[in-house]
Amino acid sequence: MARIILEPIGSAREEALASADYEANRAAMRSRAERVIAAREEVEQGWGEKYIERVHKKGKLTARERIELLKDPGSRVFPIQSFVNYGREFEGGKVSPGAGVVTAFVRIHNRYTVVIANDNTVASGAWWPLTPEKIERAQEIARRLRLPVIYLVDCSGLFLPEQARSFPGPRGAGHIFKMNSLLSAEHVPQIAGVFGDCIAGGGYMPIISDRVYMTEQAYMVIAGAALIKGAKSQQITSLSIGGPNVHVHLSNCADFRGPDDASVLSMIRRDISLLPSSACDYYRFGGESAPPLFPAEELEGIFPADHRMPYDMRQVIARLVDSSLFWEVLPDRGKEMITGIGRIGGLYAGIIANNQLLIDHPTDAGRKRPGAILYKEGIAKISQFSRTCNDDGIPIIWLQDISGFDIGAEAEKEGLLGYGSSLIYTNSTNQTPMITVLLRKASGAGYYAMAGSPYDPVLQLSTPITRLAVMEGRTLAIGAYRTRLDDDFEIMAEDPAEREEIVRGMKEVENRISGDMDPLRSAALMDTDEVVVMSDLHAYLQAMVEMCYQGTGYRRVKNPRIWSLHDLAALTE
Repeated sequence: MARIILEPIGSAREEALASADYEANRAAMRSRAERVIAAREEVEQGWGEKYIERVHKKGKLTARERIELLKDPGSRVFPIQSFVNYGREFEGGKVSPGAGVVTAFVRIHNRYTVVIANDNTVASGAWWPLTPEKIERAQEIARRLRLPVIYLVDCSGLFLPEQARSFPGPRGAGHIFKMNSLLSAEHVPQIAGVFGDCIAGGGYMPIISDRVYMTEQAYMVIAGAALIKGAKSQQITSLSIGGPNVHVHLSNCADFRGPDDASVLSMIRRDISLLPSSACDYYRFGGESAPPLFPAEELEGIFPADHRMPYDMRQVIARLVDSSLFWEVLPDRGKEMITGIGRIGGLYAGIIANNQLLIDHPTDAGRKRPGAILYKEGIAKISQFSRTCNDDGIPIIWLQDISGFDIGAEAEKEGLLGYGSSLIYTNSTNQTPMITVLLRKASGAGYYAMAGSPYDPVLQLSTPITRLAVMEGRTLAIGAYRTRLDDDFEIMAEDPAEREEIVRGMKEVENRISGDMDPLRSAALMDTDEVVVMSDLHAYLQAMVEMCYQGTGYRRVKNPRIWSLHDLAALTE
């Protein structure tokens, strides 16, 4: 029978990198990480202490306080889409931190769930532009991984001044309810707690859930009292027409009532305990979780401060996999790519990563060529590895740091377009969960080919040094001004004023593209799911791999004895 033999990878920090270089890299990384941490703290404050106090005066908890009561004691919450709308202003100069909703992975009774909680400190939990898309993204992740969904509803409906950017469209607010329906149709548990305002779309969101709980001051209405007063001249309150007295005892739109937030959260926790337990222990196949031999926190010092400089990707992998043990598959082919299997949290995961170091040219002895570029053999290698992981039911982690595909006459003669299309087809049709991490560069079609966001990974993470764009700013500026440059990319203009205009224009293009590469900007636009500091990357990946194995019966997971990977390795030894 075939056995999985995991071998040591990486080395101690002192052997891998000179101390001076490590400390310089670490200082540069921490500077960028602190910006991300500060932005996260800003988002988590919502509209600030004044609005937090207003929630407390109503006898309610904030969204994040509710999540703290909901989660297992001592467990960690993993937020996603934290920075949606970050830095964006709306009507009247208002902001919507996190698009007014908290979405996160939360462990309850040792099972991961997806929690979607209206931030009641931001316009009473209203929906802003991109709020629906953020909710739908969380629902889609839950659907793909069959994770229970918990809605903590405290929503005053659409933020009406911006309704044109959140109400219509194929992924507008109404699509949330289609996602509710699809989750229900596919047997994904949904539980809703209603804690306050639940107006219009907010009223529809919990109804399809398997359980709906209401607190004594919660109400669900198609239209609030103010609108009804205006339309029908009736003197009523929203609580009187849509409170628990109506919906628990008359309309049957809710199931149970509780006196306050804490009691309803306790009921939700009880419901989760009744669901099937996590399958992770079963799928560890006798293994146990272990931390990397080399601390994950050392990732902060591995990446060079200058994004143009290479580093050893195997040192990164060594700080992500259990006990720093790894089975590298096809190590002698397509050396610009690293493919292999490791355990993360005791569970098997495939890893596909860009080798940043110089590699031997396959046909020109003694010649080197840069890594971080997709060449023919590397594309074929990761296509086959990706297909084989899919066949075996192994989740795939893509560690991207890619400049793109090889270009030029040799690349075209070798048919890179065709090989690239094969890779794209593979990643588009895979059923096994794929998690994409944009470590640093995520450029051009290479970003697409390595399971970038357009190819529907279950989750895409960025880091404080991620550079997501078609190409680097300087390269793009040269392309934009190509007709005014010679073959050596020197400005051809002889007139000093014209030359100065070209220099200024190219610099403006370069600066704008560099600004667009900002990972917080990408996250604000939902081009990535979360920006994670390097010291947190291992924890996020461990949680994600556990989620991939938590459920049973909805996707193929083969015993490691009969993996197709063994056949692939045997045929290429």
